[in-house]
Amino acid sequence: MCYPADGFRIGGSDVLLGTADGVPVYIGSGQAVAWAHTQLILDVVPGRGGMFSLDNGREKRFLTRGRVFTPAEMAALAEQAGTPKAMGPDKNSEH
Repeated sequence: MCYPADGFRIGGSDVLLGTADGVPVYIGSGQAVAWAHTQLILDVVPGRGGMFSLDNGREKRFLTRGRVFTPAEMAALAEQAGTPKAMGPDKNSEH
C-alpha cells in the first residue's frame, strides 16, 4: 500500500527496508521474516495504480519484484549483520 507522508503510523514491528527517492519503505515483521531470503525490487511501471496506490495522474504504478539471494549473497548479508551464516551441522566437527 502507498500512503501520503505522515498518513501511516509506523508500528513497533514494522521494518524499514530502505528509501525510494528519499521516501521510507516499510514491511511488516512477519513479511520481513518470510522474505528475508529475497531481494525485493520496487519498480515504477506504466499503468494505473490499484485501489491501494496513490494516483499521481501520470499513469504510473509501483510493482514489487523479487529474486532469491544466492547462498554467497546470504552468507555476505549474514556476515554484514553479524548473524550466523546458516543453521546445520558443522562441517568441521567430528560426528
